[in-house]
Parts: sequence; C-alpha cells; structure tokens
Amino acid sequence: MGPTAPMLLELQRAMRRSLVERDDSEASTYVAADGLSTAGRLAVYRNTFASVLANALRLSYPAVHRLVGADFFEGVARVFIEERPPQSACLDDYGVDFAEFLSRFSPASSLAYLPDVARLEWAINRALHAPDAEPFELARLAELKEADKARVRFVPHPSVHLVRAAYPADAIWRGVLERDDAALASIDLSAGPMRLLVERRPTGVETRRLNEAEWRFTAALCAGRPLASAIEETPDSEAHTLLAEHFAAGRFIEFGMADASATRISESLS
Repeated sequence: MGPTAPMLLELQRAMRRSLVERDDSEASTYVAADGLSTAGRLAVYRNTFASVLANALRLSYPAVHRLVGADFFEGVARVFIEERPPQSACLDDYGVDFAEFLSRFSPASSLAYLPDVARLEWAINRALHAPDAEPFELARLAELKEADKARVRFVPHPSVHLVRAAYPADAIWRGVLERDDAALASIDLSAGPMRLLVERRPTGVETRRLNEAEWRFTAALCAGRPLASAIEETPDSEAHTLLAEHFAAGRFIEFGMADASATRISESLS
C-alpha cells in the first residue's frame, strides 16, 4: 500500500513550515518533482509568498517606500516577513507592527522620522479600510437625565485613529506622496511632537493636527472614558466646542453609560 494521503491541516502546516521557517523536510514528501526538483518547486512557492507580502507592505506604506527607495524597501520587507510572518489570511491586516520594526531596524536609523511616517500610514490604511458606520442621533443624548450625562462614554467611528509622532509625519507623508520637493525642503524636523487625528471623510482620508488639550480630550473620549472625566483634560469651554465639532463630524457612532466604579477608576488614571 502507498503512503496515506495527508489531511488538509497536515498539508497546510507542512507548507507553512516550508514558507515561513524554510523547513522543507515534511512538505517535500508531498511534492512531485515533475521536471523541477522538490526544493526548486518549494522555492517558487516561497518566493511568491514573500513577493505577495512585500507588495502588501508597499501598498500600505507608499510614503515609506518612496522615502527609502524600492531596493531598500524590498530588503526591509524581506527581513520583516521572516521575523513577522502573517497571522491571518487578510493581506489588509498585514504590517500592523511595521513601524515598531522600523524603529529598531539599524540600517534605517539615519531616518529617525521613518517609524512615525509608518505609524501614520498604518492609521491611514486602517481608516481607508474601516467599515462604514452611521453616527448616533444626537437627540438621544437630549433624552438623558442631567445627572447621567457625566457618565456618558462614546464609541468612536471605526475609521477614527489618533497618532502621536515625534516628527511632523503628516507633512512628510503629504510632501512625499505629492512629490512636492519645496514642501519637503521647508519641513522643520524639530517642529514636533505632533498629535494627529486620522479619519475617513466623504472626500477621503484626512489628517488633522490637535493641540495638547484637544489631544487629551479626544484621546479620553476615544478610549471610552466618561464624559466628565474627559472634560477634566481641557478647559470647559474648549471641551464643549470640541465635543460639538466631533458630533458634527460624526466621529462617534454609539454611546453608553459608565457605572460609578468605572468613573472612579477612569478619574484615578487621569
């Protein structure tokens, strides 16, 4: 009798070890040479695997790609892929920790702003692919008892992200993608830190700079802290103006109520 055919899961695991760990010992037993050596055939799969992932990174990080050049990016991608293979089948999800990887990748250390640009690009990528969601009806807030309004906590729109950067990543990102040499030449790298709000609007993904008070208030709301606790992060009049702007922009899609213990914990962390 011939060898028993492998179960699909066994075959998938063997191929993963070949693609990710470069261990062909098991996968080679399932491959027919048919004019090409077993090792050569598995190498074709491995090269395709790496090429597809590198292209996914390039699509998610176009400004980083242009900043370092195609050859350097290809090399960075290959190292990243070996160290951080994908954990899901969705290519849009691949590269979440690319910015962190770049921050400790010594060949790119001369471009100190590169991880910040990558961090911003990932937020833009997430905003671009976020599902659609309708903002909640403001009339529902008016129905709350006055005593309950301080306990309201909001759910941000899936496309809303906050990015803190040491360098003016937004100006670098925009200048690089627009190929605006004059804008790039005028960037002051010491202008940071930057606090950026990223969101998808009807016209596309947009970024906006926030001052410290705006950042603290918005970050508190997006983290689900009770409204009263978030207001403590910024002057009362400015908080109400910013809250109205958030509502007008549809940045929150739902709200709920924090219990008293959650409010106390949130306030202790402020």
